[in-house]
Amino acid sequence: MNLMLAARADRGSDALQLVKIPIPEPGPLDVLVKVASAGLAPGMMRLLAMGAFRHLPTTLGHEAAGTVAAVGDRVSGVAVGDRVRVHPNLTCRSCRYCRTDREMMCAQQAMIGHAAFSDVPMPLYDEYHDGGLAEYVRVPHWLVDPLPDAVGFDVGAKVHDLANAVRALKLAGLTPGATLVVTAATGTMGTATIALAEHFGVARLVLVGRSAGRLEAVRRLSGGVAVDTVALDELPTGWDEAQGLTRALRDMVPEGADAVLDYVPQGPVTLQATAGLATGGTLVHMGANQAPVTLPMAVLMRNCWRIVGTRACTRTDAEQVLALLGGGALDAGDLITHRYPLAETARAVDAMQSRTEPIWMAVVNP
Repeated sequence: MNLMLAARADRGSDALQLVKIPIPEPGPLDVLVKVASAGLAPGMMRLLAMGAFRHLPTTLGHEAAGTVAAVGDRVSGVAVGDRVRVHPNLTCRSCRYCRTDREMMCAQQAMIGHAAFSDVPMPLYDEYHDGGLAEYVRVPHWLVDPLPDAVGFDVGAKVHDLANAVRALKLAGLTPGATLVVTAATGTMGTATIALAEHFGVARLVLVGRSAGRLEAVRRLSGGVAVDTVALDELPTGWDEAQGLTRALRDMVPEGADAVLDYVPQGPVTLQATAGLATGGTLVHMGANQAPVTLPMAVLMRNCWRIVGTRACTRTDAEQVLALLGGGALDAGDLITHRYPLAETARAVDAMQSRTEPIWMAVVNP
């Protein structure tokens, strides 16, 4: 029996374990990918602790890119040796959401190597829940995208996060010359958004983050877009209770921002950034913030604000990212600040969670 190394989560454990397991055998409709790079997402450990993984033990990791090692006997259009990235969204492919570029809303939506949030039967998730933090991953053949020659495996593994940012930018409904506020701007989603902003008509970015030093470091990702920053650790003491962030945003953009892309996972930033919107502005939230947003409906009505939630990208978003990367319009290589061997996955996860050092995007190379 041929074995491979995999980073696995087991029931009752809050840590990843490196174990040897059999290399998956591809079924008739499957593709076996030899993983060259797998993306890391800090939220996966929080979801593990919440019990959101329906199949344990399981191999984690919903972002992967590599080379096709084997294909099933009913697979066409994919060949051994192809360079590919894995699109992790497992959906029914036939409901009204799947048919209208809203696959993240499918009742069966789950992700390879990630959590599931619905109680309905999920036959694909049952079959393909093992993810890419391993030497090999088995996936349905329709979920692999060819990687353009100019796109390396590390960037290929992070296409999903870039596509998430594309989805958020689309939902913001921006017009040319827009002013955009990005919260948690020095994290994975924040840096992806900064790099993509110029492709969505943004003329000015206002970046919100904890540290002035870390915010200064991400300026260079913005291309030709003007950048201002608001560091939370430089706001007056008590800003969280005295609307200090809202005041800072209003001082910087008196007329209000056209949109806020909010990626913060907790705290008052979401509400205070919303109050910095212009009339007709949009808040797009993709941070899973548990803090309540206590806005009277009259405020929403008077300001004509939109509040939009989104939890993932679609295949169309990913294809748009691949086109930008393949055509040279987008260079995402600088977004990847940390690379780890598979044997150091646990250390990598700890670094992602602690954020004691600046990490924009991190990958594991088996």
